[in-house]
Amino acid sequence: MSAPVTLPDHRTGTVESGDVTIFYRHFGASRSDSPRSDSGAGTPMIVLHGQSYFSYDWIGIADELARDPEGGPDGGREIVAMDMRGFGSSGWSPGQAYKVQDFAADVLAVADSRGWDRFILAGHSMGGRNATYTAAAHPERVEKLILIDYSPTNAKAGSMRVMNQSVDMPESFSGLDEALRYFGLDPAKVDAAKRARFEAYLGTFDGNYTVSRDPYFREVFRKTRDEGVKPDHGADLWACLGRVACPILVLRGRQSDMFAPETAEKVRAANANVTLVEVEGGHNIPGDNPAGLIAALRPFLADRSAGA
Repeated sequence: MSAPVTLPDHRTGTVESGDVTIFYRHFGASRSDSPRSDSGAGTPMIVLHGQSYFSYDWIGIADELARDPEGGPDGGREIVAMDMRGFGSSGWSPGQAYKVQDFAADVLAVADSRGWDRFILAGHSMGGRNATYTAAAHPERVEKLILIDYSPTNAKAGSMRVMNQSVDMPESFSGLDEALRYFGLDPAKVDAAKRARFEAYLGTFDGNYTVSRDPYFREVFRKTRDEGVKPDHGADLWACLGRVACPILVLRGRQSDMFAPETAEKVRAANANVTLVEVEGGHNIPGDNPAGLIAALRPFLADRSAGA
């Protein structure tokens, strides 16, 4: 039997937002009594996960970034990684309120609960969509924007891969080992860290394991794939990207099947505030190359001219 996994120390919290309860993980010492730098150093940060991920996937990265001495005069930076509505330990919307406006309201609810007037906002994949809208709609709140393998237009190959994975996945698994085998993993060879991640990713309902995600999202993918119904996210995301007034760091996975190289040029052209950097890895940069992601983020976070 493998030893239990020890996760980096962090706190958890919840906040009410509209029709759901939002769960989040909080890293770094609370700095409500510490002086804020006018240059943006020490600005707290909120992270939004992607469609097939949740806050658990950011524990190691957020913990390391929260310890960076560049975070402020007393070292470190407060970071919150949210479970977005409909995902992980956050509530499912009874009215299926999953437009970008709803996700943005959740971000502001978390920031307000922490007493943060301004913050850095990072989003991976679907989280990047919601972060883009939030930064465009609330420029007075977002000091810097980080988009991780996200653009308003997904590449066809990656989109089909994600849709097939979501739609064709069994609705539930009888046990964790069955789930691991479905994802192509040998339960006998899976290390403790990966097993713990799957245990967190899969909730138990009626004695079975199922992905901790509102079935609404699976149905959206099914309608898109099988019926050609395009989802309505609630806003023109290219227009939103063009309106973002703060510095924007866009990180593209060099092997990504979701963010095409030609789209990267369109992203650069959409907003003069964009700095685009390629990082080794596929679409899931946080999982494929966490060290490379951290290395790419640090200069942008430490830049005292950006966001001033």
